[in-house]
Amino acid sequence: MKGGYGGSSYSLATKRRWKGLVTAVLGLVFLSMLVSLVFLLGLHNGFLSSAGYATEQPSSATKHLRVYDQHSSADTRNESKRQQSAHVDDLIKRLVPPLPKNLGKNSVTEAENETDGLPIPADSPKLWQKRNNSGVAVTDDAGKDFRGADESEKLCELKYGSYCLWRREHKEKMKDAVVKRMKDLLYVARAYYPSIAKLPAFDKLSHELKQNIQDFERVLSEATTDKDLPPQIEKKLTKMEAAIARAKSCPVDCNNVDKKLRQLVDLTEDEANFHRKQSAFLYQLAVQTMPKSLHCLSMRLTVEYFRSSLDLEQSLSEKVLNPELHHYVIFSRNLLASSVVINSTVQHTEESGKQVFHVLTDRENYFAMKFWFCINKYREATVQVLNIEDLKLNNHYKLAPLHLSLPEEFRVSFLRVDKLSSYQIKTEYLSIFSHSHYLLPKIFPTLKKVVVLDDDVLAQRDISDLWSLDMGGKVNGAVQFCTVKLGQLKKYLPRNSFSENSCAWMSGVNIIDLTRWREHNLTETFQRLVQEMSTEEGLSETTALSASMLTFRGLVYALDDSWMLSSLGLNYGHNEDALRTAAVLHFNGNMKPWLELGIPKYKSSWRKFLNLQNQFLSDCNVNP
Repeated sequence: MKGGYGGSSYSLATKRRWKGLVTAVLGLVFLSMLVSLVFLLGLHNGFLSSAGYATEQPSSATKHLRVYDQHSSADTRNESKRQQSAHVDDLIKRLVPPLPKNLGKNSVTEAENETDGLPIPADSPKLWQKRNNSGVAVTDDAGKDFRGADESEKLCELKYGSYCLWRREHKEKMKDAVVKRMKDLLYVARAYYPSIAKLPAFDKLSHELKQNIQDFERVLSEATTDKDLPPQIEKKLTKMEAAIARAKSCPVDCNNVDKKLRQLVDLTEDEANFHRKQSAFLYQLAVQTMPKSLHCLSMRLTVEYFRSSLDLEQSLSEKVLNPELHHYVIFSRNLLASSVVINSTVQHTEESGKQVFHVLTDRENYFAMKFWFCINKYREATVQVLNIEDLKLNNHYKLAPLHLSLPEEFRVSFLRVDKLSSYQIKTEYLSIFSHSHYLLPKIFPTLKKVVVLDDDVLAQRDISDLWSLDMGGKVNGAVQFCTVKLGQLKKYLPRNSFSENSCAWMSGVNIIDLTRWREHNLTETFQRLVQEMSTEEGLSETTALSASMLTFRGLVYALDDSWMLSSLGLNYGHNEDALRTAAVLHFNGNMKPWLELGIPKYKSSWRKFLNLQNQFLSDCNVNP
């Protein structure tokens, strides 16, 4: 009995183990089928997109085949692309902070929140939005449609600013005629295929069309130019044209073909818009990221600073405190740009020994700049590098812990409508003082006057005449920027605080009377305005704009326009005479001259003030 009992127990345990293994195997098979089903339906794209990550796009062959084989799958993919597009929009907004959302009803948008903060001129007619089945129409008060062939190009500048100018300048016409012809035939074939597939009498033609579509998609997925096409492509073109000709002779419902063709066009437009948003995001990323070569240069110089046996901490001459000399102030994190500003200014003066440059930077770039300006001489000029974070000014700085803030640049886009009911978009970049600029009287208590230079300017002639200007008791000598009128910024300024026809003023080249500044307590005025605006509306990107305009109300002396030519980081159309006669060139805008995206015809003026033979520049491959 013992033997029988033991055998029965062993058999039962064995069965239990096999039952568990079978259950596990069946579970794994079911799970693998479920995962495969999820991927076949394209649901994984939705999962990834909802998490906020861009998903990898399927190959063009797979993508195009699903257009006519699985309509529901195409809808799912289209929804996924819309989610990715929204994610890219969000990234663009983070890189380019919009102006406040209180623009009223005068803005022209394709979506309610995409162009917030772009002021509209007071003389523009009121515009409103009219939605229909085909999208968004831009209309005037009479309801007349502005939609035209180049509408998307015009609205692009309103949405993305200088990116659209850069794209327009670098746009290339398609020269590959065979590839273009293949794409056109592919569109027509896709439009006819669903209707032919529903006719049992044309199964052979349906199969031939599908085979040709697959062949074309496979070729186009591997070739983008004519020279990449396989040798037998002419035979494929002939077969496709013959199949399309036979399809056109079939008794198909034209409405179905038209509907399918419209669906393909819509999908293509959605894909083009998605890639345009991606391109705009990458453009913004490129213009706001330090180039690798400049990062290398900064790191190399920082290392050399600590290796060097030079007396880098030697006290500067009494020049830095002498109020009788010409003192220039530059706020910058860019070593190369600061060097160009100083070199161009020094090269055009007759008395460089009277020039003192104060470069204010942050702790991260301080050592690199200090070493650079110690080993490089700029004739007889004196260069002092200051770490603004180490200055003992916290008692005077009530807004936040002390840190370096560079001049603020605001993108302002205008919609202009003429009597012929056509409209144009104009984009400008307005640069103004940052929070750090309002510490000048505290940083330099012994000085009476300073000239403030942005790090994206260069001098083309002697600017020493600025020191002999009689500003009539004004504090800030600045170039007026009459492209932007204060009336156009009234959304951000208190009512009745300005004449609407008054021009905005620009940073770039500013002569500052520090004695008058102290008499008017402008630093305290600015800080009070910022705190009041932050309390009322919350701290926004335009707080500095509003506070600066109010702080210097009635205290700005207008410099002659010949002192500075602006928008060299934006406008491709400056003529040669204006470039040659301007005293100072200002590269405001996104396309700075030290970036690869800089405008080529202006970069040559900037490059000639660099010593590209310098060993550090050569080692880091610095060649703007």
